[in-house]
Amino acid sequence: MTEQPQEHRVEITVPPDHEVGVYAGFASVWRTPDSFVIDFSTAVRPPEVMQDTESGASYVHVPAQVVSRVRIPPSQVWELMKALEQNLSAYERESGKSAHDDG
Repeated sequence: MTEQPQEHRVEITVPPDHEVGVYAGFASVWRTPDSFVIDFSTAVRPPEVMQDTESGASYVHVPAQVVSRVRIPPSQVWELMKALEQNLSAYERESGKSAHDDG
C-alpha cells in the first residue's frame, strides 16, 4: 500500500514593518545559475534627456533605485507566472479594463 503525500499548508505572515509595502514603478528580471532575481525599482528624479558621449545619440535617462530585490529558485518561476496570470485575469474581469490601460 502506497502512502499518499500529505497536503502542505504554508502559513505566510508579514512582519508589521513590511505590511504597508513599498511602491515600485517597474521591475527588472535577471538570473543566476541558481536563482531568478526580480528587482523592483522606482524613479528617484524626473527623467532627463542626455547624450551618449561615444555616439552622440540622445536618450532619456531615468535615475532609479531598487526598493526591493527578490530571489526565487527556478522551480518557483512557473508558480509565480501562474499566480500573476490568475490575478491579472481576475483584475481585468472585476475592473472591466486591461492592465495595459493603467500604463
